[in-house]
Amino acid sequence: MGELFAAVQGWITHHVGWFYVLAVAGFLTFTVIIAFSGMGAIKLGPDHSSPDYTYKSWFAMLFSAGMGIGLMFFGVAEPVMHYMSPPTGEAETVDAARTAMRVTMFHWGMHAWAIYAVVALSLAYFAFRHNLPLTIRSAFYPLIGDRIYGPIGHAIDTFAVLGTIFGVATSLGIGVTQVNAGLTFLFGVPESAWVQIPLIAGITALAALSVGLGLDTGIKRISELNLILAIALLGFVLIFGPTVFLLQTLVQNTGEYVSNLFRMTFNLYAREPTDWIGGWTIFYWGWWIAWSPFVGMFIARVSRGRTIREFIIGVLLVPVGFTFMWMTFFGDTALHMIIQGGVAGLGEAVSANSSVAIFEFFNHLPFSTLTSILATILVITFFVTSSDSGSLVVDMLTSGGDTNQPSPLWQRLFWAVLEGAVAAALLLAGGLVALQTATIASALPFAVIMCFMCWGLWKALRLETTKRSSLANARVMPKTPTKPIPWRDRLRTVVRQPELQEVLAFMQDVVSTSFEEVAAAWREEGLDARVARETSDDPQGRNRVWVEVRHGDDIDFFYSVRAMPYEPPSFLTEEHTNPDRANFYRAEIFLKEGGQGYDIMGWGKEAIISDLLDHYEKHLHFLNSLR
Repeated sequence: MGELFAAVQGWITHHVGWFYVLAVAGFLTFTVIIAFSGMGAIKLGPDHSSPDYTYKSWFAMLFSAGMGIGLMFFGVAEPVMHYMSPPTGEAETVDAARTAMRVTMFHWGMHAWAIYAVVALSLAYFAFRHNLPLTIRSAFYPLIGDRIYGPIGHAIDTFAVLGTIFGVATSLGIGVTQVNAGLTFLFGVPESAWVQIPLIAGITALAALSVGLGLDTGIKRISELNLILAIALLGFVLIFGPTVFLLQTLVQNTGEYVSNLFRMTFNLYAREPTDWIGGWTIFYWGWWIAWSPFVGMFIARVSRGRTIREFIIGVLLVPVGFTFMWMTFFGDTALHMIIQGGVAGLGEAVSANSSVAIFEFFNHLPFSTLTSILATILVITFFVTSSDSGSLVVDMLTSGGDTNQPSPLWQRLFWAVLEGAVAAALLLAGGLVALQTATIASALPFAVIMCFMCWGLWKALRLETTKRSSLANARVMPKTPTKPIPWRDRLRTVVRQPELQEVLAFMQDVVSTSFEEVAAAWREEGLDARVARETSDDPQGRNRVWVEVRHGDDIDFFYSVRAMPYEPPSFLTEEHTNPDRANFYRAEIFLKEGGQGYDIMGWGKEAIISDLLDHYEKHLHFLNSLR
């Protein structure tokens, strides 16, 4: 199988490398256009939703799940390897060093995160905005509709499950060899499969513990620890390395990346035939695409409540900014050691065994033993976050993508243990490299799938922006005049903070009655209208009443009133608020897009019906604009 996969990868590199380059360029262009268009204002969730995680926790989880372990492995190795063997030009020169950093930045820059962003954005939008399952199948809803719940959808999710299990297992197995190499470098521990198997068992145990603790307690905390340790190592290299030189090269590397971005994106070295692009650029693009179902789903899971513009800017720029600092501080320090420090042995050691690159690098800086131990710990914690986030993704896929109902603990632990067991089995069988090659080859069909995902997402976002525009410009019939409310009664209604039972009584006596009258009138006109209620004993639960008008193949109309809890404001006197209760309630309007942010508590029947018909008129205007 190893020979077969290697042959397939060679064929892909030679014959369809151009497609990889074109597709990845398209993904980056697609995400940038969406971010800075009117679509960027749409939320990944209902209109009233807010982000589930703070910026610090969100960035930490993006960084850890996306490519944290890769930075540890390639931060020193890749710039040195490009310096020793550049794509074009003479090796081991100043020009080769400049090219090495430019190419490294390109491979780890915005293109990689644009691949993740396409998958994550599509999943988050359909799951949190349209209440579809948080699984890969949901991205195809605009293209195949309800068939995502049939065999086609099952096949898509099964492919994602297998890809995630084997991708994480492969990375875990290969990464353990790097941990083993670090222990060998530090303590003389032999490099052997029988050393690596216990390491896999230990990392799997930590991952199982993290998965058992859950996303908020386990994965989030370890991700934040990763970021702290990574910043500590980064600061150490900046302080004890050539500080001024590193700050200069950070500015220069970033400038060269930006100024050469367009040229590097489409450079296939067609007039300078070389195997270099297949071993590096095409390999990276295939690797990022192969990992995008896993990383994309995890990013989607932790991004609920953010706007599309905020999401894309955060995913493209924040991790890339940290990556640029990492690659510059580690890579340029290594090149400075070789070129100006006379440490020629570093280049030879990296060429001989890239897994020990970072440990050889620290050997030429102060406190080498301490920093090498810290680096080994960071490698392990990065693997823990890869394993536990992979287990979370597989668990969501096999549980139907329901983010509100947690799966049984034993099921989450099962997937974490299975990934470690698969990694150990592959390590003993010698199949890790073959499986890695197969993962890269599998990126070709998924790149095609991602193109369809972009198409489906574009259709859905265009539809929503059309609706927003049509609703904003819709002209509705003038409101029916009603008897004005005495101003003292109005003031009393404004400042009063009603309890839950009072709001529920209002919804039952006034709102439901209004909805029933209008629904009856709709049915007389031949429309399929219905009124429904949902109540809960839990004060924080869903207490709502809604009216729905179904329009066959067109988009249905939905208008709801919910009892929403709020903390009483401190500026009101005790006369208006009871200090013994935690919340007061508002009767708020919700449409299919989410909460509209206004309260109708105390409105009369005519005012409620007028508001309902206003929204229905705007909905019809939207449907007409689609024809």
